[in-house]
Amino acid sequence: MDSSSSEVRIISKCFVKPKTIPQKWKEPYHFSPTDHIMLSIHYIQKGLLFLKPSFSESVKPKEFMETLLQKLKDSLAIALVHFYPLAGRLSTLKTDNSRSHSVFVDCNNSPGARFIHAESDLSVSDILGSTYVPLVVQSLFDHHKALNRDGYTMSLLSIKVTELVDGVFIGLSMNHSLGDGSSFWQFFNSLSEIFNSQEETIGNNNNNKNALLCLKNPPIIREATGPMYSLPFSEPNESLSQSEPPVLKERMFHFSSETVRSLKSKANQECGTTMISSFQALTALIWRSITRARKLPNDQETTCRFAAGNRSRMNPPLPTNQFGVYISLVKTTTKIGNLLENEFGWIALKLHQAVTEHTGEKISYEIDQMLKSPLPLQAYRLSNLNIVHMGSSPRFNKYGSEFGMGKAVAVRSGYGGKYDGKVSAYPGRQGGASIDLEVCLLPEFMEALESDQEFMSLVSSST
Repeated sequence: MDSSSSEVRIISKCFVKPKTIPQKWKEPYHFSPTDHIMLSIHYIQKGLLFLKPSFSESVKPKEFMETLLQKLKDSLAIALVHFYPLAGRLSTLKTDNSRSHSVFVDCNNSPGARFIHAESDLSVSDILGSTYVPLVVQSLFDHHKALNRDGYTMSLLSIKVTELVDGVFIGLSMNHSLGDGSSFWQFFNSLSEIFNSQEETIGNNNNNKNALLCLKNPPIIREATGPMYSLPFSEPNESLSQSEPPVLKERMFHFSSETVRSLKSKANQECGTTMISSFQALTALIWRSITRARKLPNDQETTCRFAAGNRSRMNPPLPTNQFGVYISLVKTTTKIGNLLENEFGWIALKLHQAVTEHTGEKISYEIDQMLKSPLPLQAYRLSNLNIVHMGSSPRFNKYGSEFGMGKAVAVRSGYGGKYDGKVSAYPGRQGGASIDLEVCLLPEFMEALESDQEFMSLVSSST
């Protein structure tokens, strides 16, 4: 692919505010302790790739794009009524302590969420046909390399719609301090629901004037006015050092429903249990395979971790549509020799035990400790040596978001949050128990992983 074909050209930019201004818009939306911690990491960047529909003689490609863009803008304006903090900007409330401050979302002094229309000479096959995810995919998202704390001057949500030769890519960038993966995909799904409901309300203005404002699963936004937390982080305008990461290879690996079920069965059988989940079994496989590819000494330690949802673990449990950041890092560590020499089921059981021990009491204790003695902002960086980090979740309804072009042909992500050993789990496009893993590794480790016959024998060619 030459440089000219990989160019993404910006056609237009604008800002979108909520269709109707909610009452809470005028009030500051104060950050929780976990919201503050997320300030040092990247925006969430996930997007969907669609094939353009076949055009009839009566519908021209230009008219199709104009209609798509206008409907997306209108849908965004309605979605922001429900997810109003995403239309704001970050601001700071000073405290008596000069080295302490509290962050909040200010919607009054914000132009809204950003909306970008772009074009490219790329085709769908350029993105899907390559062994490795092309670097140009990062250009399909706004807020490239942005940290969450850049939300003082950048929009907290941006949608970039790129017209390809034979497809459309819709890329969302959302400030991770406002929402976790669950909230991100709830927004994406809600945007789709509003988009598709517009067809049903055309011509029924009298009866359905407010129909578009109703969602099947509206987000629950916590009370904007409190409680307020003040943490001793550095001032917003102080520079947060950000070292340039090494060049990574990024590849999608597909695991069929049959393979995932087989891994789960094998793990449980070897441990004499039925409690190990499919996801825990697949995580065990990728942890051991990446560790083997790194060829590190057996006496060194390796850690596997993933972001676990906290909503159902709280006491009382929070509803699944509670908007915000409700995740914690769950991790388990062992010697590399133990990981490579023990049975597969032993690894899966260690992961299962780490999840089981992640209770509401433990979550509350960790938040309490963080408030008593918070670490500097830089200490919350997520990347480390010998780490395998499983991000995202195959449970999120990623292929449920449609925008008049049928089911997406692929999910892809941007630059944000990638480093050696970062893995993201997506549901397989064909459904069932199939899972796609987006794996980021240093080139020499990726080459070793691809040479691992045990691992590659479980990878399906169907993506």
